[in-house]
Amino acid sequence: MTSPRLIDLRSDTVTRPDETMRVAMSAAEVGDDVLDHDPTMRRLEEEIAVKLGMAAALWVPSGTMGNLIALMIHLRRGDRFLAPRAAHVLEAELGTAAWLAGGMPQPLEWALGPGRVSADDVRAFASAGAAPYYALRTRLLCLENTHNFAGGTVTPPDEHAKLVAAARDVGMRVHLDGARLWNAAVALGVPPAALTVGVDTVQTCLSKGLGAPVGSVLAGPTAFVAEARRVRKMLGGGVRQGGVLAAAGLLALERVEDLAVDHANAALLADGLAELGWAVRRPETNIVIATVPDTAVTLAALDRVGVLAVEAAGAIRFVTHRDVPALDIAEVLRRISAAGSPAPGNPAQPARG
Repeated sequence: MTSPRLIDLRSDTVTRPDETMRVAMSAAEVGDDVLDHDPTMRRLEEEIAVKLGMAAALWVPSGTMGNLIALMIHLRRGDRFLAPRAAHVLEAELGTAAWLAGGMPQPLEWALGPGRVSADDVRAFASAGAAPYYALRTRLLCLENTHNFAGGTVTPPDEHAKLVAAARDVGMRVHLDGARLWNAAVALGVPPAALTVGVDTVQTCLSKGLGAPVGSVLAGPTAFVAEARRVRKMLGGGVRQGGVLAAAGLLALERVEDLAVDHANAALLADGLAELGWAVRRPETNIVIATVPDTAVTLAALDRVGVLAVEAAGAIRFVTHRDVPALDIAEVLRRISAAGSPAPGNPAQPARG
């Protein structure tokens, strides 16, 4: 029996560069980025800095490295940093925040809804005024927009401003993990810079829904980026003829508005799953979280019909992206329906984590 064609909804990182992107990469002007600053890499960094409302930017191989560099510069060993519960820096970066940056993580509960924390909680964890010989120094607030494991939820500009103001009130710096900041901007209909106001630094990815094969960018003040370039080299992240990769990033930036299609497809998937009896929350961007009785059983059932998804904090996560058109979403729903929905009849409830 022929196996069904795989439809991969594990992540928007599975996208492959199309022919147009491959041609752009092959034609890129290049130089040694460590020695002379590759010209195409420089152009990408300057363009993204402007889009993010920052003075300067640095290409890094991954979002994890970008976040790590920021934490290494912002924190001293033993400093506490705050982040929303189940944030990527807490749950998906293999402890580098503690191991290499020396930070003590403090999760903040989702007081305002999935993935969204309150300014009051930010202030509550500040240690200002406590005795210095036993109080943790809380130096950094690390935000995430969109929040991956909460289901791609968005923090709007007004809430963002309150969180930044609270951090400033208690002497904290602010780093924004904006791996999917482009999704947040498209969902809200605002420029990306509207979601970075007041932060010290921001990291954003090019290798997720925008379709570049690799790369993220860390942005901030000029002096910070100069130090970040040094730390990147210490971590083995220096590149030579990086323009080949930067050319893909430049083309990816032209495709930001295409993310609206992914959001529409996520809504289509969520609505279809709900009709089949799945417990899903309507997505804000391109991530659909489904609560099921047994994630292993459900993933196995999906695999049998050629649909790939992942477990995320006790739930099933589907991520729509540019390589899965609406016709494939309809096919996913058809296959699940034909096989007998593996998770029917769940009471509707928000997904955990």
